[in-house]
Amino acid sequence: MREWVSSVIVKYNFCPFARKEVENNCIHYQVSPSVTLDDAVMDMLEQCTELDHNEQRETTLLMFEQGFSDFDEFLDLVDLANALLVAQGFEGKYQIANFHPDYVFADSDETDAANYTNRAPYPTLHLIREASMSEALANYDEPESIPEHNIKLARRKGIDFWQQLLKICIDKG
Repeated sequence: MREWVSSVIVKYNFCPFARKEVENNCIHYQVSPSVTLDDAVMDMLEQCTELDHNEQRETTLLMFEQGFSDFDEFLDLVDLANALLVAQGFEGKYQIANFHPDYVFADSDETDAANYTNRAPYPTLHLIREASMSEALANYDEPESIPEHNIKLARRKGIDFWQQLLKICIDKG
């Protein structure tokens, strides 16, 4: 995942805020052995608590190397994780972005290269400090242009390019 963050997210500027966090070593990478929804959301809540207690951690990538390879099952996890974020009082404090090796946007075809903006080596819940994100967005000209830029870049490079790059990241892991 570190390779993916560096070789994809930072290098192609999919997240213009990631470079700073990589350089400051503020990203926590946590592998979860969970394969059930209940265990996975408990791991997610534990990582929220860890963020509460570790101010030097800006963000956490919670990766599921063994579970949630099915994208629809992963979407169930994302829905439950978001609901529990609210129920456990973390709403407004943390938000969840998500990545998956087979990510497909709701309005997209599986072969659309734009899906690679959210494809990663492993099913991943990305826990983000909401205050930090708000601050970063406030200091970024036209933040609404970020997804549009990413989609254009992904499509310009093409699906073969992204498939190869993702494979390289997986092989290095």
